Amino acid sequence: MVWRPLIRDRIGKHPNKAQTWDIFCSVVDNYGDIGVCWRLARQLVSEYGFSVTLWVDDLALFARLCPALDLTLASQSIGDVTVRKWRMPFPDAVPADVVIEAFGCKLPDNYRTAMALRSSHPTWINLEYLSAEAWVSGTHGLPSPMPPLTKYFFFPGFTADTGGLLREHDLLASRDEFQGDRAAKNHFWHSIAVPARRDDEIRVSLFCYDNPWMENLLRAWVNGTRSITCVVPQGVATQALSAWFGCAPVVGACHKQGNLTLHVIPFLPQERYDYLLWACDVNFVRGEDSFVRAQWAARPFVWQIYPQQDDVHLTKLNAFLDLYCHDFSLPNAQQLRRFWLAWNGQGDVAIAWPGFADALGSLGDHTNRWTQQLVAQGDLASNLAAFCNNLVKSRVST
Repeated sequence: MVWRPLIRDRIGKHPNKAQTWDIFCSVVDNYGDIGVCWRLARQLVSEYGFSVTLWVDDLALFARLCPALDLTLASQSIGDVTVRKWRMPFPDAVPADVVIEAFGCKLPDNYRTAMALRSSHPTWINLEYLSAEAWVSGTHGLPSPMPPLTKYFFFPGFTADTGGLLREHDLLASRDEFQGDRAAKNHFWHSIAVPARRDDEIRVSLFCYDNPWMENLLRAWVNGTRSITCVVPQGVATQALSAWFGCAPVVGACHKQGNLTLHVIPFLPQERYDYLLWACDVNFVRGEDSFVRAQWAARPFVWQIYPQQDDVHLTKLNAFLDLYCHDFSLPNAQQLRRFWLAWNGQGDVAIAWPGFADALGSLGDHTNRWTQQLVAQGDLASNLAAFCNNLVKSRVST
């Protein structure tokens, strides 16, 4: 059996490169910011034929997601996306037709001046952070006049009155092809030096920030009644894992105790991380990018939201849980909410885990229903492209 790449990896090149897009990304949320921007840039090129330049201020971190990146180059082309180092002083550059200011990063002054001097002003988009809060739908798409320019707020989201979530057009077909092929899954596990999944175990992927409650969860798994195989990318939750192993864990390290087997694997580029999510029974994710990919995996997942001052992040967490659990059976929804909150510091993860584990069977059907609900709202790239196109048409008509 030959392990085939994702369907989207086999897409041919789009011939139309007429419209130019610049995406500016200042890396703040570790891999979340650049993960979203990199996925968006590639999709705009491969599916829409746009000419996309991605400006990034932290190439070293970006390289973890994109191993082909050359850290010595100020400008390079990767998969038909132009990647440029965002450094100061910022070089003079011709503004693109569409300018994406990702997650509220501030555009360089000289670039913004050049935008104002263009005979036809660029479409300026502030691509905001993902949130399930109710106020998002009322703010999505609103203009912010900054004469002579106008900036528009574009919010990803989970409802039809937002921008939707990033999803390549063939992502779900690729997922279904992989998940239905036992040999392909076994080949993937072999490629990262992890034994194939056994029928009697719960296989977990763990991608999280350093979490002071992680050791409690690991102990619960050790002493629990179910066999747990936990797969952790190197460099994740370093402090807690170092304490658990007694030293800094390296790729290939395996720790067995009680009912827990823990494997440390290489940090995976985005395409292969999708395989990990698709192959596991439960996925622990963090930030925004992995959070969205876990939902498209249609597997039970647990989200560690990026911590903010004054516990603002908990409001966002509860807003998502309200949406996600809306049509989920009450006892199981309560167990899910209890464990998610505990993983984010609002409870005891060891006490909450058994109830969440018992709910995993019903969670499988729920995640499929949730995924189909998201599909019906369209994907972020197509919604964004249509939004920008409509803005241009309205300017021309007036």
